[in-house]
Amino acid sequence: MSDLYAFSANTLEGKPLALDAFRGKVALIVNTASACGFTPQYAELEALHKTYAAQGLVVLGFPCNQFGAQEPGDAAAIGAFCQKSYGVNFQMFDKLEVKGANAHPLFKWLTSDAPGILGTEAIKWNFTKFLVSRKGEVVKRYAPQTHPRELVPDIESLLEAG
Repeated sequence: MSDLYAFSANTLEGKPLALDAFRGKVALIVNTASACGFTPQYAELEALHKTYAAQGLVVLGFPCNQFGAQEPGDAAAIGAFCQKSYGVNFQMFDKLEVKGANAHPLFKWLTSDAPGILGTEAIKWNFTKFLVSRKGEVVKRYAPQTHPRELVPDIESLLEAG
């Protein structure tokens, strides 16, 4: 796969959504969890969504239960938690795997195109973030401890690039 638009995933409502729907947008893709020390980052992700959606940013959340079983709920529970606790209105997807043999193809592509420290491809924890250009190309990977607000200069640069 050569770009973001070649993939699809199921929404929290269980409906397939082709990521081609986000063609021409800057995408911030995050593997999320509801019971993680980084879970408060949902608030910053939502703030980015509110601030930059009109300029072409989409935040895409992909819940995962592979790290410390920190996303045990089903899709309904995940959606209710995100809405009630953080007012999340950005696009959330159904729970999937982001590492290992059963990793979703999207995350295999993301980690291959943007390896982590020392070239490792594996995602180490929840809230790893990937920034994708309007052309659907991976631009940068960010560690879980990197706060979404720290991505603002990179996001603004990609939004301005058109």
